[in-house]
Amino acid sequence: AAPPPLASGAPSPRRPPATIRPADASSLSAAALISSAAEDGCDLPFPPERAPHHRELAAAAASVERACRLCVDVKRSLLSGGRKILEKNDQSPVTIADFGVQALISFELQQLFPSIPLVAEEDSTFLKSSNPDDNSGNVLIESISSAVADKVKNSGSPLTHDDVLRAIDRGGKDAVSFDSNPATYWVLDPIDGTKGFLKGDDALYVVGLALVVNGKVAVGVMGCPNWTNGTTANKKEENLDPCPGNGILMVSHVCCGTWSRHLSPEIGQFTTAQDVWKRCFVDACSVVHMARFCIPDSQTWNMIPLSVLFDSTTDESDTRDENKILLRYACCGSLCKYIMVASGRASVFFSRARVNTQIKAWDHAVGMICVQEAGGQISDWSGEPLDLAADLTGRRILYPSGGVLVTNGALHDKLVELISANYK
Repeated sequence: AAPPPLASGAPSPRRPPATIRPADASSLSAAALISSAAEDGCDLPFPPERAPHHRELAAAAASVERACRLCVDVKRSLLSGGRKILEKNDQSPVTIADFGVQALISFELQQLFPSIPLVAEEDSTFLKSSNPDDNSGNVLIESISSAVADKVKNSGSPLTHDDVLRAIDRGGKDAVSFDSNPATYWVLDPIDGTKGFLKGDDALYVVGLALVVNGKVAVGVMGCPNWTNGTTANKKEENLDPCPGNGILMVSHVCCGTWSRHLSPEIGQFTTAQDVWKRCFVDACSVVHMARFCIPDSQTWNMIPLSVLFDSTTDESDTRDENKILLRYACCGSLCKYIMVASGRASVFFSRARVNTQIKAWDHAVGMICVQEAGGQISDWSGEPLDLAADLTGRRILYPSGGVLVTNGALHDKLVELISANYK
């Protein structure tokens, strides 16, 4: 088999914002598709003159919103039965929606920006390895193709099963190899929090897409179909919700801030007025024991170094003192915790690195820019920035010392100091 293409990481000269163009928008068809993406309701809350990657963000936001519609439809169909829930080799669940979202977003990005590679969670190996005797593989691929065809923006011929499989594999681990130079590429988590996706209607899951430009996250979009103004909040906090209503679309562009609006009810009913976007900011808490903390659902408070100093409670009515902190739960996945911090619903997100468990880039890349542009800060437990290029050729794995620390900024240095003093 031929080796995967080498994604050159050589930085390109920075052009003035007024003349920035996507690398592949020279063709009329690509330009028309990008214009169409903007017409589909992805007008952004800041002008192109301020945002060198405005077109990429507009296209990404439109694609993520369509992907959220796919998730909602597939989740509804899960109630009707059928083999739509699968299990990967690591025993983690994966659904038709995971594959469908990756195929949809991969296909649309390739049409618009064919020179920008994609790093994503899934590939089609699992689908192709299904038992050929019972025709299950063909049934799964047919279901995925049907879900994608119903939502994808495609001005060409109808997608074949092979088109869908190729779109999935464009983000797979063998699709591209990077070199040691800063690289430009998309990072996609088709569904962060698949376990949450499989739970009740109020369980959170996120479609997350980021654009890394010359080694730095420049653009981010997160869609959370089940976010509501009551998500993890009590009534006193409802006025803090950046996006009242069902579902949230959060976008971020370097030096332009983080913004959110609620998801459109249906495809074709996009809202375009700039006043529907609301600027997101982290909270202003600067006292550790008064902060609101999040941790992964697979971890417990006693795994966090601060547990030697503070007890925890999940009851917001509990009286807190200098020895107790509030622990908030936001269901499965990491990206919903980033939304919590970026929107001011939580002050801190801790995640501990664990032996034999890899920390994946797609679980953090888009969250990083959304929190940073909202005024927060992200590092490993030693205070060092997360290195997206630590996985030199794949750009798929992160190696943070100790774990990942996401904060509102005001607490960051103090928490790094406390971790350093209590982490062994």
